[in-house]
Amino acid sequence: MTAGILEAHAAGTVTAASMLVRGPGWEDGVQRALATPSLDIGLHFNLLLGAPLTAARSLRAPGGEFQSLGALGWRALTGRLDEGEVIAECEAQLAALAQAGIRVTHLDSHRHTHAFPVIRRAVARVAAERGVVLRRPVESPRWSPADLKSQLHRAAVAAAWAATSPGVRATRSPDHFAGISLQGAAGPRAFAARIAALVHGLPPGTTELMVHPGRADPALAAVDGYTTPREHELAVLADAGLRDRIGGEGIALVGFGAL
Repeated sequence: MTAGILEAHAAGTVTAASMLVRGPGWEDGVQRALATPSLDIGLHFNLLLGAPLTAARSLRAPGGEFQSLGALGWRALTGRLDEGEVIAECEAQLAALAQAGIRVTHLDSHRHTHAFPVIRRAVARVAAERGVVLRRPVESPRWSPADLKSQLHRAAVAAAWAATSPGVRATRSPDHFAGISLQGAAGPRAFAARIAALVHGLPPGTTELMVHPGRADPALAAVDGYTTPREHELAVLADAGLRDRIGGEGIALVGFGAL
C-alpha cells in the first residue's frame, strides 16, 4: 500500500497520506515517509486494528485487542467509552509518530470513527491543542448520485457528525470533503469517470479529496478488504492525464501544511 501511495505522489496527484501506527509495514512506512519530505503525513487514528498502545480498558475487547467497528459504535452510543482513554490513545499514537521523526500535519481516523460520540469530542480536543488539521468527513450527495451504497455511507457519516457537533472544540479543516463517492468504482474507467466529474465540479475553497491508491498484497488483504480497487485507483492517479486535467481545471494541489 505504501508503495502505491508513493507512486501517486511521484506522479503529482497525491500530496498527503495518513499513517496507521505500528500496523503491518510500519517500519518500512516510516523510513519511506522520512525519505519523502514533500509528502505531508498525518495520523490515521486507529481504534479497530490490533491493540491499543495504552491501557484503555473501554477500547478493548475481552481478549485485549481493539473491538470490532460495531462493538465500538455501540459502546460509543451507550456512553461506555472513556473520553480520557480516547484522548490518551490518540496522544500515544501521535507520540509514536513523533518519536519516529515524523511531523504530523493532519489527523483522520480509520473507518471515520472520529465521527462517533465521545471519540469525536476527544479527537477534536487533541487536534485543537496540537494545532493540526482534522478531517471533516461530510460529503455532498451530488457526487455519484446513483451509487446507493455510497449514498447511505455518506448519509450515516454526515448524520453522526451533525449529532456529535454541539460543544466540540473548533478545529482547522478544509472547506469541503469528498472521497467516499469514489470508493467501489468498478474498474479504472469507472474510477476515472468519477474523479473527473468530481474535479470538474469542485466548489470554491479548499477540498480534501480522499483516495486509496495501493498495491494489493497479502499483508493488505489481512487487515483490509479494500484491495483490488486500490490498484484501480493507482492506475488513474499515476497517469499524467489526471494531473493535466486537474491543472486544466485551474485547481492547485496542496498539502495540509498549506492550510
